[in-house]
Amino acid sequence: MRVEIWSDIACPWCYLGKARFETGLAGFAHRADVEVVHRSFELDPKAPTAGALPVLDMLAEKYGVSREQAAEMEARVAGAAAAEGLDYRSDRIHGNTFDLHRLLHLARAYGVEDALLDAFYRANFAEARALGDPAVRTEIAVGAGLPADEVARVLADPGAYAREVRAEEREAAELGATGVPFFVIDRRYGISGGQPAEVFRQALERAHAEGGEPDRPAGAGGGTDAGAVCGEDGCAVPGE
Repeated sequence: MRVEIWSDIACPWCYLGKARFETGLAGFAHRADVEVVHRSFELDPKAPTAGALPVLDMLAEKYGVSREQAAEMEARVAGAAAAEGLDYRSDRIHGNTFDLHRLLHLARAYGVEDALLDAFYRANFAEARALGDPAVRTEIAVGAGLPADEVARVLADPGAYAREVRAEEREAAELGATGVPFFVIDRRYGISGGQPAEVFRQALERAHAEGGEPDRPAGAGGGTDAGAVCGEDGCAVPGE
């Protein structure tokens, strides 16, 4: 069984959704037979690569609210993160994530993609590190298991893995994903948002029980209610 997860390092619900999915996967009896593949998705492809904004300023500008109101929005997400045992800071920087996705493709080639994604999430949301700084990116990537010379090569070549990132972003659109996180199980079921762990476990159970030939997945809801998701218009919590 293969689970593909489209996500972005700048997406708080991707950070939470990954943790919730892994909890659901841990409760799945056939978890050893599940292959997890991470896919690229940029929430804000036009975000600056230099001179990036503090996230509270970005949120205030995007939603047309005060900085205090933006902080309240972030506090709600921080509460959800804490419930999953995750640290969450709102003094982080919002910036372009394209180079991070390129490094994740390099990490896939070395079998450490999941470790690097976790490291990027932790650096961004728990530590508020400046991921736009090439030195910081390099330190994190090498710490996750990538050779320093390969990291330097990719960061020095804007074309390295660029085609692969764009192809996965196009595929997300073809599958009906309008936001992330977006989970696709065996190309049969699509689940949108940072759903509760039990939703993921049940989806895995259903996919395993039904089996059959892979098909195009359902739309972004995949037959379930949409969870908290981030899209071009920002991040939202159902009912808020």
